Amino acid sequence: MNDQQISEAVTRVLSSFGGASAAPAVPAPVKNKAVARNTPAEDQVASLVSQILGESKSGRSKAKPDYVPSPTKCGWERAQKGAACDDAMVSDVIARVLSESVGTVSSTPTKPASSCVSIDVSDAEATELGDGVFATMDEAVEAAAAAQRQYLFCSMEERQSFVDGIREVILQPQTLDRISHMGAEQTGMGKYEHKIIKNRLAAEKTPGTEDLTTEACSGDGGLTLVEYSAYGVIGSITPTTNPTETIICNSIGMLAAGNSVVYSPHPRARVVSLLTIKLINRKLATLGAPANLITTVQEPSIDNTNAMMQHPKIRMLVATGGPGIVKTVMSTGKKAIGAGAGNPPVVVDETADIEKAAVDIINGCSFDNNLPCIAEKEIVAVNQIADYLISCMTKYGAYLVEDPAVVKKLEALVINDKGGPQTSCVGKSAVYLLDKVGIKVGDDIKVILIDLPKDHVFVQEELMMPILPLVRVPDVDEAIDFAVEVEHGNRHTAMMHSTNVRKLTKMAKLIQTTIFVKNGPSYAGIGVGGEGYTTFTIAGPTGEGLTGPKAFARKRRCVMVESLNVR
Repeated sequence: MNDQQISEAVTRVLSSFGGASAAPAVPAPVKNKAVARNTPAEDQVASLVSQILGESKSGRSKAKPDYVPSPTKCGWERAQKGAACDDAMVSDVIARVLSESVGTVSSTPTKPASSCVSIDVSDAEATELGDGVFATMDEAVEAAAAAQRQYLFCSMEERQSFVDGIREVILQPQTLDRISHMGAEQTGMGKYEHKIIKNRLAAEKTPGTEDLTTEACSGDGGLTLVEYSAYGVIGSITPTTNPTETIICNSIGMLAAGNSVVYSPHPRARVVSLLTIKLINRKLATLGAPANLITTVQEPSIDNTNAMMQHPKIRMLVATGGPGIVKTVMSTGKKAIGAGAGNPPVVVDETADIEKAAVDIINGCSFDNNLPCIAEKEIVAVNQIADYLISCMTKYGAYLVEDPAVVKKLEALVINDKGGPQTSCVGKSAVYLLDKVGIKVGDDIKVILIDLPKDHVFVQEELMMPILPLVRVPDVDEAIDFAVEVEHGNRHTAMMHSTNVRKLTKMAKLIQTTIFVKNGPSYAGIGVGGEGYTTFTIAGPTGEGLTGPKAFARKRRCVMVESLNVR
């Protein structure tokens, strides 16, 4: 079968799908033993093209993992160029038939020139302008708005390819290692090893376009569809505690929902935040995405955050941080999602597996030096088992502080003049904090355990450091009541270790937290050792809970009157 015959065969099938009337010439194929000999080659090619186009229409393309669609296939470019890109689309189809099924490779590379764009970003390049980084917030917002207008015309398949691209670039071992090291070093918080787990978790378990389910209602009046649609440009304020994790998680969710996003990172995490944004943008460029779907400013600051919140083209605000910033975004008059603070209690009653509870509590509390807002912040233990729980915890990595003088030294070290946590101690290890008050311990010590009264500042304030107060109560009912009280209505996270189903149910109903973990460490609530997807934007104050693409989209109704009801 010669070049002309291949072109004619492809053209006939494309024409039946409304494709171009002529296909460009291609190199003659070599013989492939996998092709059935008793089938005419012309019919074989036609069948393959038909199959590929059918798969494309149904969203079930079986392209090889290393196949990169040409940027001219993206919906936003088709909308701009119209039929002018038909030839390029035909070329892609032919190249794919030849390379995957007939047994040869086109002399023209199937990967676009943009796929050769380097996604390596040096530390110096990370803070330079370009790849989504702008000098002013106004420029960043305008660029993101222009990108989102183009993004409207991208298909769901294309959106998912961009989401998969973000996962791919972050999950490269060298990238995970680099951003995790930088996050710990630049912020002075947490553990590098745990940040690798968190970054991987954000890339692997944040939902994509599959989260955008469709509702349908049909009857004599016709057909109504309710679908999730983009807000437009989202302004996202990210914290110093989980800077890269939040950018990864929000980027996947917000782009899956069809939005573009402008980031205002915490200044203390500036370099690693800008690096993460640039790496994502360079990867998206290789996939043919509109430029500047993700943007930020070169110099993050409070002024730039305020400028972003006030910009008229920002349609939604998403803030991950303390109560101050959450309150601010909620007062802007725009749609706001607030992922605020928590003070998660863990209740342990007399029916619990005490030794397992001790291990789970230490592991959850010490994870990334207690930076996650979901982490155990105080224990409420029934008096009957409190001593045994303390004994088990000291066996598995807790250092029990009993000297009142040492407790006072710790208070002076970690509490600031306003009664809140001292920033310089947030995310520091138990070994570091004990050393500062004159106690030397080994690296096996993960948590500082202190038996304290209910009203102590360590109990009432979220410290975000591995200092874990234990409060004794007479019975499980009082434990539940106090847990509800000390959670302060944040509706964030709580844990309970018990085998009494009725008491577990009672606590779940009364505490009303977004996450409630039973008989496990806190991080099971975001998919580490527990079922379900993950997020690092947990919206308790505004009620969205564990956010995903649905949270970053609005419901729209499309109605066909007196039609398309086939019942």
